[in-house]
Amino acid sequence: MRFWDTSAIVTLLAEEPDSPKRAEQLTADPVMAVWWAAPVECESAIQRRLREGSLDRAGARLAQDRLELLAGAWHEVIPTFAVRKLSRRLLRTHSLRAADALQLAAALTLAEAGFERLAFICADDQLNRAAEKENLRVFD
Repeated sequence: MRFWDTSAIVTLLAEEPDSPKRAEQLTADPVMAVWWAAPVECESAIQRRLREGSLDRAGARLAQDRLELLAGAWHEVIPTFAVRKLSRRLLRTHSLRAADALQLAAALTLAEAGFERLAFICADDQLNRAAEKENLRVFD
């Protein structure tokens, strides 16, 4: 099982330079764990690309279809008081945005629940550095 940050999921939805690498990572281990808000963040990314013109309407629909397909199979870490508390500690410890702290807290919560060898897949360098400092295996 691998924990997928939204930044990495988005590369599976619309063509980006990292898309082939992410597709290989998904093929190597198709069991995805994600933060509960990942679908909302992915939809936000799709709509932003549509507004900016890097995706047309057909591309946005295809990305949404891919999102629904992935979401139908992945495992979500739900929001809990423990995730919120850990997120606050991460914000005090690392230079992270709130959404990134929640993503990392979700991954760490899963690791602490018995998935010690959980890999963290993320396209954000700052979040990857924080994950490494928290002893997660990072696949950038």
